[in-house]
Amino acid sequence: MKELILPIITSFLIVLLSTPSFIKIAHFKNLFDDPSEDRKIHTRKVPLMGGMMIFAGTLFSFLLWLPVNEMGVIKFLVPSLLIMFFVGMKDDIIGTAPVKKLAAHLIVAFIMVLMAEVKLTSLHGLFGIREIPEWASIMLSVFTYIVIINAFNLIDGVDGLAAGVGLIAATVFGFWFYYAGDWTYAILSFSLAGSLLGFLRFNFNPAKIFMGDSGSLTIGFLFAVLAIELVEYDAQSLPHSMVRISKPIFAMCILVYPLIDTIRVFTLRALKGVSPFTADRNHIHHRLIDLGLSHKQTVLIIYLFNLLIIASAVIAQSFNPSYSFFVIVGSVILIIQIPFLLKPKKIG
Repeated sequence: MKELILPIITSFLIVLLSTPSFIKIAHFKNLFDDPSEDRKIHTRKVPLMGGMMIFAGTLFSFLLWLPVNEMGVIKFLVPSLLIMFFVGMKDDIIGTAPVKKLAAHLIVAFIMVLMAEVKLTSLHGLFGIREIPEWASIMLSVFTYIVIINAFNLIDGVDGLAAGVGLIAATVFGFWFYYAGDWTYAILSFSLAGSLLGFLRFNFNPAKIFMGDSGSLTIGFLFAVLAIELVEYDAQSLPHSMVRISKPIFAMCILVYPLIDTIRVFTLRALKGVSPFTADRNHIHHRLIDLGLSHKQTVLIIYLFNLLIIASAVIAQSFNPSYSFFVIVGSVILIIQIPFLLKPKKIG
């Protein structure tokens, strides 16, 4: 049980104890998020770059508690993580053009797919498909990295949202890998969970600090790796109680909110003929705020939604994967339409 507790406690304490000092430095050096942009929903200056603590706490705890003989993919994961962190840090400080961020996403995706071979090789019975060709494996895997990395970057728009959704996802991934007997990814997941729990202490409304791109890109990358490794995990190595859970569906359900919100926003932007990376206020969480809900109410509703969809993936294990996929996706699409059917609250 210490494999579960020690990484969480270590990263939690690092973030909890270091964040107040960084907040003071941010005020002294004027490292704030600009509330003047129209799409911003906060009206006061809040320190940015909280991702530094998430990055440091996660990496330190992970490497500290990782078994000595478990290196393998880590030689590729850590350099890729550093790329994501520094690209996010640059964007937090002076800004980065979307095309340059996309280039960095592609670099880490190809490192993980072609060198580390952390890639999707099968749909595991979803739509009746199992093994897929090598070219399709590479394209699908790279696409998965890009989508998940950007998904967490895009939902970081309400106090405590990205950190809270990330905490739920990291905890579920952690337990899954723990019971599957994969210590490397269990420790990575719990290290990330501890960091996000410590950060949420300062990021929950009213936020004292934002994670910024240095945080959202970092955790998005880690979740892309965890999701792919979960899907690709050898079913024969799983406990009997986990064998029948559809791994692709379970992975998508863990990350349901960032995925569905990103797909929805990108689709709307494409229909309008604008770049999918153009910032706007068309996110689901923005709509909930416009309905008159507070930041706390908004994120708690999304937390509950995320947990319910994860539970549905477990319940659906007794059904055909393709049938379960369409039922869950259909239900998710219907649920997210509810806020847009309600009349927004008038301001003023």
